[in-house]
Amino acid sequence: MLNYREVAIEAARAAVDKKANDVIVLDLRGIFPVADYFVICSGNSVPQLKAITREVEERLAEAGVFGRCEGTPESGWVLLDFGDVIVHIFSEEARRFYALERLWGDAPVIFEGISEINLDTHQ
Repeated sequence: MLNYREVAIEAARAAVDKKANDVIVLDLRGIFPVADYFVICSGNSVPQLKAITREVEERLAEAGVFGRCEGTPESGWVLLDFGDVIVHIFSEEARRFYALERLWGDAPVIFEGISEINLDTHQ
């Protein structure tokens, strides 16, 4: 069974595999009481947002991790809730509008682009 950090990293890697833009994982432990990690990414079109969403859900399901889906690719924001890991899949416009990276600017980034950043060894 994956721990929450591993779930977040696997979700980010799945998004990267579908060519998501600017994929990051924020470590919100001790900052946000609702979730430990945010995965944030964006896509260029509704079909790409659908593909990213499907890949994240399927990849985590293969690892035995299941979540809930809120929003639609057509709305520009899909939220996948895996408990302590929340995946935000945005259109470019919605990502600029909601600016979650600015809102949670104090949170350490543990994954950016295509690689994990080893800031600490704590899970």
